[in-house]
Amino acid sequence: MAVILGVGVAACGSSPSGSGQPAGSRPGTTTSRVPLPAGKYPSAISKEVCGSDARREIAAALGLKAERISTPTWVDDLYSCRYEYADGAFTLSVKELSSWAETLDYFHGLAHQFGHARSFANLGQGAFRETHGSVVVRKDWKVLTVDITGLPEQFGVPPTSSSDIAVTVADVILGCWAGD
Repeated sequence: MAVILGVGVAACGSSPSGSGQPAGSRPGTTTSRVPLPAGKYPSAISKEVCGSDARREIAAALGLKAERISTPTWVDDLYSCRYEYADGAFTLSVKELSSWAETLDYFHGLAHQFGHARSFANLGQGAFRETHGSVVVRKDWKVLTVDITGLPEQFGVPPTSSSDIAVTVADVILGCWAGD
């Protein structure tokens, strides 16, 4: 699984300039931005979960290309799409919030609602596996959910447990997120 994760993060986490720095920044400098509150429309970072870079990187990490990706939806500050395959599907969603307090309340609310089976120390700014295997990750004022309830127990090439697939997909998405 480590090799699979490296493939996704390396390519999707690259900047357009190819330097590893955000576009327009000088080598050796770092940039930071204050998280943006939820707005009338989804942020660019939320849209990335259903975008072409994420699609390509997820396909490389899983060894399978989605047959169909649903048209993304934006309802109640939740951006979502479904990756559909011949033998299963998973849904990616990003909840946009407007403060640290809202983000933490939402994140902990999901843990209470769906169960908290395992924490991940090095995934986002907080992450856990739900009792049914899906993964929830908090980064800034956004909460990513990789819902794998539509996948068989083993999925991908080579076959991998669906709960490990959830972690892999979350890691790929975090590699795509360059800021906000």
